[in-house]
Amino acid sequence: MVSKKDMKKVEIYTDGACRSNPGPGGWGAILCYNGREKELSGGEAETTNNRMELLGVISALSALKEPCEVDLYSDSKYIVDAINLGWTKDWVASGFRGGKIKNPDLWQRLLSLLQTHRVNFIWVKGHNGHPYNERCDALATAEADKYKKKGFEET
Repeated sequence: MVSKKDMKKVEIYTDGACRSNPGPGGWGAILCYNGREKELSGGEAETTNNRMELLGVISALSALKEPCEVDLYSDSKYIVDAINLGWTKDWVASGFRGGKIKNPDLWQRLLSLLQTHRVNFIWVKGHNGHPYNERCDALATAEADKYKKKGFEET
């Protein structure tokens, strides 16, 4: 692994949204490095809010072309607490077995990315005027609305 002093320092902001849970959803991410910003977004026709939150983080980290030191800001307590409070260690130890563990496929992808990047997960209060969080929310809801407008929403 690249030493910490040689890693690029990146800030990432993410958010996920779902028009009903489950239902049409989207995620948004903003990567900030060296004064530049890159926006990413995507969505699914039938998903959940937590899956979109996870996909925002996974997609943003996957977009990094080399190992980086990352401050990742999310309004998802689900993600931030799972990492910072060590829940994922228990999930890995159990082989992701147990009825309480949701989205094991995405958690495994995220944990794999955390082997490449040094990520500091930071919780931010959602819908509280933080410019990057608000922009990520707008990206995520726009993606969810694309599926809703295409007639994919639940009937």
